[in-house]
Amino acid sequence: MTDATTQAPAGHGGAIRVDDVGIRFRRNRRGRRSFKDLLAGRSRRSRPDEFWALRNVTVEVRPGEAIGVVGRNGQGKSTLLKLVAGVMLPDEGAVTVDGGVAPLIEITGGFVDDLTVRDNIMLTAGLHGMRRDLIEERFDGIVDFAEIGDFLDTPYKHLSSGMKVRVAFSVISQLEEPVILVDEVLAVGDKAFREKCYRRIEEMLAGGRTLFFVSHNERDLRRFCVRGLYLDKGALVLDGPIDAVLERYNADSGKR
Repeated sequence: MTDATTQAPAGHGGAIRVDDVGIRFRRNRRGRRSFKDLLAGRSRRSRPDEFWALRNVTVEVRPGEAIGVVGRNGQGKSTLLKLVAGVMLPDEGAVTVDGGVAPLIEITGGFVDDLTVRDNIMLTAGLHGMRRDLIEERFDGIVDFAEIGDFLDTPYKHLSSGMKVRVAFSVISQLEEPVILVDEVLAVGDKAFREKCYRRIEEMLAGGRTLFFVSHNERDLRRFCVRGLYLDKGALVLDGPIDAVLERYNADSGKR
């Protein structure tokens, strides 16, 4: 591993630099050795092969910019966001983020099923770096936004998937980090709450936040983003105006 994700001091509203980044994963092994093979000292019939989820990707996101990321499933979109979030580290190149990150990716991750909704709000906000006094100050606002007041003392595991998303979004959207990462997190949930979340994202953008937005919904991409990135087979195919990127992506999809 040559470099890692680093975080620069907070300053100008948030910016992202992805410099010649590559990350590789290992596919499921085939031809695993049996216990008998191990005892006999036999070699594996075929070595596990690796593939590059991203390779030679370079992107610079200016402070306050909103960028949409498009591509088919499995082409590296979510991996790119996880690298920016610091959840993964690159095998090649470097990722630098100015300021902190509000990660709306795998949004319900980190919540504890057996804890109550109330305890999960306190725990998750704290894990994301929010001070306890600030959590207490904003607690009622989080609950009101999530429309979850009747379930505060209910174990989290008993909530519906849509209710879990409401709680998680409400907590994460209270973070004041300059960079927002959004990865299809609102696909679950009712239309009215989804629109409520989108208005909240627009408020965050109006405040000068930087947005990295992965979605298959062209209307949402055009709503938030001016610029787009098109990823295919782990490579950056096009970086340009969102309309041009969507046109190229749709043209390539039609050829397949």
